[in-house]
Amino acid sequence: MSRISETDLILNDDGSVYHLNLLPGDIADTIITVGDPERVHEVSKHFDHIELKKTKREFLTHTGTVGNRRLTVLSTGIGTDNIDIVLNELDALVNVDLETRVVKNVLQRLNIVRIGTSGAIQKDIPPDSVLVSRSAFGMDTLMHYYRHSNTAEESRLLNDLKAVLPTGSPFTPYVASGSEMLIDKLTKDLEQGITISAPGFYAPQGRQVRAKAAYDRLMSAIQEYDSNGHRITNLEMETAGIYGLATVLGHQAISFNIILANRVTQQFSKHPQQTINSSIELVLERLPG
Repeated sequence: MSRISETDLILNDDGSVYHLNLLPGDIADTIITVGDPERVHEVSKHFDHIELKKTKREFLTHTGTVGNRRLTVLSTGIGTDNIDIVLNELDALVNVDLETRVVKNVLQRLNIVRIGTSGAIQKDIPPDSVLVSRSAFGMDTLMHYYRHSNTAEESRLLNDLKAVLPTGSPFTPYVASGSEMLIDKLTKDLEQGITISAPGFYAPQGRQVRAKAAYDRLMSAIQEYDSNGHRITNLEMETAGIYGLATVLGHQAISFNIILANRVTQQFSKHPQQTINSSIELVLERLPG
């Protein structure tokens, strides 16, 4: 196999991957990702033991144990541009020999579990609930830079989305799906749906403060979307990138969305931190040992 160059995979002086500042032994097989570095503490406070704490830039990592389960929780920051860094460097930690810079003969599969906040766009999904992304549409461009293919089901979902987007819009969405194994095992009693990962928080998610949105019909189009009974349920900013790169790299991924707002009823959680804490506990209880 060919050697990966120093400029394609940058390492720090201690041999750790460049942005995450992590060495191969620093991470568990199950990685919980959160956007906010402060939320790492909200997860790891439930660990029985914390063996490692490392940070660089917005990337804070804690690795520890809950019972006999070894887990890592890592902050990604906001957006799929950060996900590009996180997923590629996590994969390098387990699937590249960092000394020889050669891909290993036997590849390791990680479980990537996102716990993030989100806004619902369907009236019947209340604040303070937890929703699982079965698939996600990326309204950014990340996965257009990687070779990937869609299943027949994904192609149908994507074509139906393109058909309802505003005429003349520049959007070229992509679609990616979560791990059927993790979804079926961990979420049988939770609401499931299709998530949109937006490239911003304001106009890309239909918000308007002072800057005027270019496409007035964007929100109504995605709310009305229907593909053989499948609907778009919520908006956030990372899931499509996680699902897309996890699929390309051979990992299992699942995204738990903590619904803090309903964009239709314009309701926001009256106790968001309590909802976040209880949702973290719910996910930790379900993770495989």
